[in-house]
Amino acid sequence: MIELTKAEEQVMQYLWKIKKGFLKDIVEQYPEPKPAYTTVSTVVRVLVKKGAIAFNTYGKVNEYYSLIKKEDYSKKYMSTMVKNLFNNSQKQFASFFTKESDLSLSELEELKKLINQEIEKKQS
Repeated sequence: MIELTKAEEQVMQYLWKIKKGFLKDIVEQYPEPKPAYTTVSTVVRVLVKKGAIAFNTYGKVNEYYSLIKKEDYSKKYMSTMVKNLFNNSQKQFASFFTKESDLSLSELEELKKLINQEIEKKQS
């Protein structure tokens, strides 16, 4: 999986959100103050070179789209984080997450429901 810088990841987040878009569409996704058009253009060119995104050309403009699924990137990112920060222990990660993330009671109940569903799947 391709490693992304924070700037590259931010562009990818916006591209995943809009599915396809021209450079101006990506720049529009940024909050104010928006970065320079040329700055985003440079990041996009790097992402093309890395093979993370591709484009279709229409006249003089390119329409960009992701070659990486957000789910695949997220899974790899989380796997690396668990490996590096929690000694590759998902149990340590889950413990840290539930204690340190200040989840509401309803969010904890929803997590409990999801965990119970996964337990049921594995038992069948």
